[in-house]
Amino acid sequence: MPTERRRILILTADAGFGHRSAANAIADALRELAGDRVQVDVVNALEHPRVPRLLRDSQTDYDRLVKQAPELYQLGYLATDQPIASLIFESAIILMLYEALRDMLNAYDPEAIVNTWPLYQAPLSALFRLNGRSAALITVVTDLVSVHRVWFNNASDRLVVPTQEAYDLAVKSGVREDKIRLIGIPVNPALSKDEGPKDALRTRLGWRPNLTTILAIGSARVPKLGEMLRGLNHSGLPIQLVISAGGDDDLDRELRATEWHVPAHLYRFVDKMPTFMHAADAIICKAGGLITTESLACGLPMILIEVLPGQEEGNARYVVAGGAGVVAESPLDVLEHVCHWLQAEGKELVAFAARARQLGKPRAAYDVAQMALTAAEVSVRWREEGLPDPNTMSPQELRAMLKRFGVSSRTRATTGSRYE
Repeated sequence: MPTERRRILILTADAGFGHRSAANAIADALRELAGDRVQVDVVNALEHPRVPRLLRDSQTDYDRLVKQAPELYQLGYLATDQPIASLIFESAIILMLYEALRDMLNAYDPEAIVNTWPLYQAPLSALFRLNGRSAALITVVTDLVSVHRVWFNNASDRLVVPTQEAYDLAVKSGVREDKIRLIGIPVNPALSKDEGPKDALRTRLGWRPNLTTILAIGSARVPKLGEMLRGLNHSGLPIQLVISAGGDDDLDRELRATEWHVPAHLYRFVDKMPTFMHAADAIICKAGGLITTESLACGLPMILIEVLPGQEEGNARYVVAGGAGVVAESPLDVLEHVCHWLQAEGKELVAFAARARQLGKPRAAYDVAQMALTAAEVSVRWREEGLPDPNTMSPQELRAMLKRFGVSSRTRATTGSRYE
């Protein structure tokens, strides 16, 4: 008799690349580990029609805000990262997302939920308070060090954090230590696989096999990439540049209009980034949680040329303090760092790469996937035996709050609906 497939719902959002990337990495690892024994769905709940347009549009607003007004973004980030403001913020999020998440849980009926976006926790907690816990909840933090308070909620049965600093912040914010697991940020499982010698990879990709290879990653959020490469372009160093515009047409046109004096391989967008990373010796990029985590997983020394105020400042501090990278504020800084790395037959570059590998956690996606599979099995028993509600707000208080703001805690489709 065939084994029943376990249902795992992975919730994500598209406010930045990191949440979606972590969700996809966990999904890939689940399918690799469990195959036909698991049903995996990756869903952006913000796209549900019941979500207010204000919150749905915040995903594209995020890109515009961090590019055009980073100081304003930082102000909002810091303002909501305070205890009282955070509680008010979470109450508003419950009101905006309750109905959408209720509908999704009824539609997918998951036995385990993996959450890669922090704002889903409060409404999920509300659903559990009203209906009991019939699905385990695992929340995966996708910031390395500067982690916003809203990530830390005891509604999750497991909170996966990437660093000791994030672990300590979670404890300080009131998360029970028995719930926290220090695993890392899940990255594409392909990053953990050996693809062979770098020179063979480079030959296969059409690059020079024997030159020090520097991967440079741009996007709409890294508009100054071309300018930051100017020193290297005129350096005469024995290097080659592999440059991705990250799908940004303006940056791609600028890069292609440049007269390159060192070998340069230009890509509008890269769909095989793990192979590119395995073939490179170093990377020039912004200090985003996704790219820094992937670079560490591959043992790639980083030159960070863009640091967004807020969480990316912590990412940069973590990389620099761990000896895995440096911050560059000008083309001359970039050139100086590369020159230092190449001295003495690249001894310094090798040392930076070794420290990056020590910080990297390339198998985090597999660890979270295995945790989700185990949690799904536990949830089956919960549905049979029941589980005490660990939360403090009573269902009566929660229903009153929802009613006060016109949010329905009753689903229209009653047949087979688990969540009200």
